[in-house]
Amino acid sequence: MVKSSNLGYPRIGEKREWKKALEQFWEGKLKEEEFVAKTDEIRLCHLKKQSDAGIDLIPVGDFSLYDHVLDTAAMFGVVPKRFKHGGGKVSLQTYYGMARGTGDAVASTMTKWFNTNYHYIVPELEGATPSLADNPPLRYFKEAKEQLGIIGKPVLLGPVTFVKLSKGYAPEEFGSVVDGFVPLYASILKELEEAGAEWVQIDEPVLCTDLTEDEWTVLEQVYDTLIKAAPGIKVILQTYFDRVSRYERVVRLPVHGIGLDFVHDGGGNRQALNTHGFPEDKVLAAGIIDGRNIWKADLDRILPSLKGLESAVSKDRLIIQPSSSLLHVPVTVKVEEGLGEHLKRTLSFADEKLQEIVTVTEALREGTPTNSDKLEETRDSLDNIGQSGVFRESAAEHPDGSEVLHRAPFSERRVVQESELGLPLFPTTTIGSFPQTKEVRKERLKWRRGDVSDQDYRTFIQEEIEKWIDIQEKIGLDVLVHGEFERTDMVEYFGEKLGGFAFTKNGWVQSYGSRCVKPPIIHGDVSFQEPMTVDETVFAQSLTEKPVKGMLTGPITIVNWSFVRTDIPRYDVANQIALALRKEVEALEANGIRMIQVDEPALREGMPLQKEKRAGYLKAAVHAFKLATSSVKNSTQIHTHMCYSEFGEIIESIKALDADVISIETSRSHGNLIHSFEENTYAQGIGLGVYDIHSPRVPTLEEMTQNIERAIRVLDPQLFWINPDCGLKTRGTDETIEALVVMVEAAKKMRETVLAAQR
Repeated sequence: MVKSSNLGYPRIGEKREWKKALEQFWEGKLKEEEFVAKTDEIRLCHLKKQSDAGIDLIPVGDFSLYDHVLDTAAMFGVVPKRFKHGGGKVSLQTYYGMARGTGDAVASTMTKWFNTNYHYIVPELEGATPSLADNPPLRYFKEAKEQLGIIGKPVLLGPVTFVKLSKGYAPEEFGSVVDGFVPLYASILKELEEAGAEWVQIDEPVLCTDLTEDEWTVLEQVYDTLIKAAPGIKVILQTYFDRVSRYERVVRLPVHGIGLDFVHDGGGNRQALNTHGFPEDKVLAAGIIDGRNIWKADLDRILPSLKGLESAVSKDRLIIQPSSSLLHVPVTVKVEEGLGEHLKRTLSFADEKLQEIVTVTEALREGTPTNSDKLEETRDSLDNIGQSGVFRESAAEHPDGSEVLHRAPFSERRVVQESELGLPLFPTTTIGSFPQTKEVRKERLKWRRGDVSDQDYRTFIQEEIEKWIDIQEKIGLDVLVHGEFERTDMVEYFGEKLGGFAFTKNGWVQSYGSRCVKPPIIHGDVSFQEPMTVDETVFAQSLTEKPVKGMLTGPITIVNWSFVRTDIPRYDVANQIALALRKEVEALEANGIRMIQVDEPALREGMPLQKEKRAGYLKAAVHAFKLATSSVKNSTQIHTHMCYSEFGEIIESIKALDADVISIETSRSHGNLIHSFEENTYAQGIGLGVYDIHSPRVPTLEEMTQNIERAIRVLDPQLFWINPDCGLKTRGTDETIEALVVMVEAAKKMRETVLAAQR
């Protein structure tokens, strides 16, 4: 009989209870035992929700106290030596030290989870001797069974993906490193088998990337070993985010089930299944409900499509599930207020997706007529979205990109800009935002509620800008920013100013740790309404003789960090946003702003997992950026900012953006990025983040100086900028000022060193 399943549930809670408990624990307001009790309560609530919804295979072990990759490292006792872990179970203090840093040790690298906006902590395997320091999957399985009567489906991050996502070993050591973890996974499976687990989900999303032949051989050997280690347990090998790269090889693996993404696979998984069939000795876990977007599923399309699978997979070998973990969507639509009813009816968050999974499962079990009411409700909802907006100002009016190529070459622009701006060697700046204090958030909330007038709120924002312009002047920064105190989020803020966007009140999604974001919903025609940043930027510039950067979020980032209509090409949406941003760029320039930063932190994030699909994406991303930025004068300096990435493979696209200055969030993986520039020339302005803003610790002068020295070995000192690696919105005021003082001191020290060497 067909079963329903889920791959993972949002951790944060309907009202972000998880986030609040986490931050209270960090602040010392909750003792460890109180914190653990609170998170236990949240976890059990999530399991009961899924059980009450009627899900047959409920994931356990997907819950985390920070990040599931960090959990896996801690489970195996993989702790960098600098944290002085003495062996055995990893304490919460050490666990959070790896994630956030301590006074004595820098945090581990953090980077994006495949092509999502979720960040994971990169395990460091150098010198590690893994052991089974703890067995959370077993503990969570027993908890669900004993307290709720749920026979859960333990979730493990697979050994091949875990090692691929780790660092600290040479490529030729990959097989031997994986081998070191296989006995530990085998022990976990044996203990789960003894405890009564029936199904185990092992996530191997790297199967949707381009693995080498040697890596495939390792993977096949791993699963041959693991299945033999616990023959009484059934293993689902789970993939997501794209089609599997070698379908025929995947379905031959000696596991009991294969989980495939039929939403974000570009049709590739379906085509492979139709061409090659599906093994009769395996279960197909079909990801047919979108785990990464918030629109209701078109059940009229999905049900016939699933019935078409019956020629390859009988109902008794079919599992219905989301395309990926529901970690990437908000918790529930039911708490939303303020959305237009026609739009709200089209939305499906995690809880609603559980119902969609159950509806589809029941329809396949019993036949469509038993679900006729639910199907009719879905039809009406989907009709509503079709009426909510269309794209009138077609981006196709710029089909070949020729209109974005008229700026002079960088070498000519550089001469003009250096003459007009008069900046020193190693100019110092920040990425854009300054601390969003409780006072700032409180005042903004009062304004949104109507308790503070528009004029009073504007006065408050100007007072914050004036305070921080003065702070920046005293610190000695060369290029200033207004601080973005009026902004809740770098995407939401612009969405609120543009046509075609809608916003939730509780649609939070985890980005990293306790940091949650509230992605806007792009439901219709995107259009420029009025200037969005000119008032605050011009006011800031009036307070100082130093240049103040205008701060915008780029079109690709707005698209990648929003929930976008699936019935409209994403590139059309991006180009239309670019046309709107272009008008804002021109308005800033017309008002005397000489530097404009158009941030694209999500450009690399949105890149397809498989190489064959990347060229088209990058071409479209470059086009949208240049469409937004190319109409300015040669004297106007265009900046951009990007987040953690493997830049070597996109360096040509970075060059093609033709920004005058790019800043890159790199402090946690500085050496890796510098290696990219050793192999690839970059001859425009660049700032590699010299300290990590995601950690509360203030770095030393020596640490920052070393980062600068390493960078200018491969980058032109005359083009090098010095900045933090990201915005400072989430940091405290005192630590921000202390860190920037050290940064400016490091810049001055390097200035003196380089100039002395040139004499």
